Amino acid sequence: MIAVYPGSFDPITLGHLDIIQRGSRLFDLVIVAVLRNPNKVPLFSVQERLEQIRRTTKHLPNVEADGFDGLTVNYAQQRQAQVLLRGLRAISDFEVELQMAHTNKTLSTQIETVFLATSNEYSFLSSSVVKEIARFGGSVDHLVPPHIALDIYKCYNHNYPTANPTTTEITPPHQNMATAAPQEILQEREM
Repeated sequence: MIAVYPGSFDPITLGHLDIIQRGSRLFDLVIVAVLRNPNKVPLFSVQERLEQIRRTTKHLPNVEADGFDGLTVNYAQQRQAQVLLRGLRAISDFEVELQMAHTNKTLSTQIETVFLATSNEYSFLSSSVVKEIARFGGSVDHLVPPHIALDIYKCYNHNYPTANPTTTEITPPHQNMATAAPQEILQEREM
């Protein structure tokens, strides 16, 4: 049985990889299908994303990456897939994904949508979150495969972060002289 796992994968995250690996144990072939979306300005070109996915999944012999445009159902039919594979992170995903699954079913009754719940450690993770962290110079090493992290840092012209430094300015609390203890007032006047 062939499954198509569609998405933008801009970039592929460890959450995506979790779904791909688990899907590869369930299906004979998993096609990670990168959507060419003319309405979005991606961080990586379709070709770059395909190469990233291929490098990330090279240990999985029954996984391939391909690009497509148009309706996902049409692409799945062209590839003779019987299943659309989708990951669910949170309850908010469910509503959108269920609507999409019902819509796809009206387009083709031969293709089923299979949902896999994302593993807990990736339930917050999205490509958008990764890009936002990287854009501000934060480390994304724990969110994407190592070679993807390097590609992301290059895109944002950042050096490879060693940590997630945050700078905060500590300002002493303003003390009201009327409520301060006499000893504190005396010390303040001596300064």
